[in-house]
Amino acid sequence: MRADSTQARLPLHRSLTFRLLAAALLIAVCSVTATAWLAVRTTAVAIRQQQGQVLADDTAVYRTLMTYAATHPGWEGVDQTVRDLSDRTGRRITLTTQDRRRRSLADSTPHAESLPHQAFAVIDPLWVDPALEPSSGADRIDPQAVGPYRLSEADQSRLVSAAGKAAECLTRFGWDHRSSSTPAGRPRVEVTGPSEQLAKKLRSEYGDQAVSATYAGESCALADLDAPTASERTALAGLNTLVAACLQRLHLPPVEIGLDFRSPRREGDADAATRNCVDTSRREQLASSVAPAALLYVSAESEAAIPGFDLSPANTGRIAAVTALVLLVTVGVTTTVGLRLVHPLRALTRAARHPARPDIRVPVTTRDEIGLLTAAFNDLSEHRARAEEQRKVMVSDIAHELRTPLSTIRGTLEAAQDGVIPADEQLNASLLEETLLLQHIIDDLQDLAAADAGTMRLHPEPLHAEDLLHQVVAGHRAHAEAAGIVLAVHVEGDTKVSADPLRLRQAVGNLVSNAVRHTSRGDRITLRARRGEHGLLIEVSDTGAGISPADLPHVFERFWRAEKSRSRQTGGSGLGLAIVRKLVEAHGGTVSAASAPGRGTVFTLRLPT
Repeated sequence: MRADSTQARLPLHRSLTFRLLAAALLIAVCSVTATAWLAVRTTAVAIRQQQGQVLADDTAVYRTLMTYAATHPGWEGVDQTVRDLSDRTGRRITLTTQDRRRRSLADSTPHAESLPHQAFAVIDPLWVDPALEPSSGADRIDPQAVGPYRLSEADQSRLVSAAGKAAECLTRFGWDHRSSSTPAGRPRVEVTGPSEQLAKKLRSEYGDQAVSATYAGESCALADLDAPTASERTALAGLNTLVAACLQRLHLPPVEIGLDFRSPRREGDADAATRNCVDTSRREQLASSVAPAALLYVSAESEAAIPGFDLSPANTGRIAAVTALVLLVTVGVTTTVGLRLVHPLRALTRAARHPARPDIRVPVTTRDEIGLLTAAFNDLSEHRARAEEQRKVMVSDIAHELRTPLSTIRGTLEAAQDGVIPADEQLNASLLEETLLLQHIIDDLQDLAAADAGTMRLHPEPLHAEDLLHQVVAGHRAHAEAAGIVLAVHVEGDTKVSADPLRLRQAVGNLVSNAVRHTSRGDRITLRARRGEHGLLIEVSDTGAGISPADLPHVFERFWRAEKSRSRQTGGSGLGLAIVRKLVEAHGGTVSAASAPGRGTVFTLRLPT
């Protein structure tokens, strides 16, 4: 009743229902506003992206057709190229002549509507549009237009062989280089510099001038690759004749043009005039080797309008109406959900106010998050009840385990005091053995308490599991041989891991000691280490009697024994495996056990690397 009155006096602004309602209203307003803004913004961005994609597609069409025109003397056979471009871009592509008739040369959609009023570009490899092809150069001649300068197959084969020898020469002497080929088919070998070791040697022996690319070119005869072939000399002779005639008309002296088509620098207007003559002569020479100029039309397959937003009064009213409806639905749903949430939460609150009753339960009435919370509360109550029962059992077990050695020590001392047992070395040995057993139990309890409290300190360092396993075997070999048991170690691959060597040896030693106690004479205990999928695996397997499936889930519990009648001398203190689990978990790993009656047991430690 007191909890109900507290709930009734709760201020409105602290009510869960009010908070959910306010949050839902805020979310709804923000979502509606953001959706409207995002829709407009997305549409604008989509339009810009579409425009950019259209421009990119049109530029790709221009470059592809320009390459075709530069490498063909006419437009015959371009239809397939136009259709492929249309299929790839989804655009209608048309080529026409430049005259008034606009005669069609190729059309991806021959029976479509009329062409746009304005052409997209002029396809002329001798007059490249620098806006669509920035790499055309100052002369605006497409580099693919080579005409009579294209090398024959024989010349190409000879020059490719010479280029290979030059590249091999540069590599042999330590010069870095880059190979390429011109549109005319002439191979190029460009020296990019000497290697660091070669540069130091050249500087020390010949000075800085020996590090230049010119030195490398002379050493490997790169100049032979630039020598014009017979066909190129013929073409250059024709070009120089045209240039000389042009310069003569301008009353300028002739110049000699090479394969780079560069004219020598001249003073004032003569330089521009010379450059103009060279470009004009080149166009005249290449005119018969390239396709004639044509107009390029690029248009959409369908001219449907792009839908957009119309913020008219009618549309604004619709947006307002939808916003109001969303807010109304949000208020109704949130209020209903809030009331449904409060009822089970009050039940949980009443149950939580009775910590002294771990057996109290709250009925689960929903299957949502509150239902999960209620089920978790019930699980917690059950866990508290089990923990209380385990605490009582543990106190009883500890008292039992400590009573035995203390009773032995007390009885021995009383017998010695009464003169029944002489006070000799045998008596001291017996008392020391019982004291060591008592100390062992106390040390185990101390380790478990430190692990539970999170105060166990580890000192990890790189180590090899193989060495650690051999150390454990060496420490237990005498005990195992006395019991007639064989100890073996098998290691696969790299077993390096970062761990506390003392604690890890303690964990593996506990497993080996446990295996020795439960293995008969003539059996075998094997220690293995190998790399697993997520870390290092250490296995301790024996060929003993095994563990029954009903007992296997309890082997890591404290003071647990498969046979309740077994004494500490035959079954240990019941803390060894619990300590193993805590030590492995402190390293960030896990431990598991697999066994079958009559087939032995395998304990597996998984350690992260």
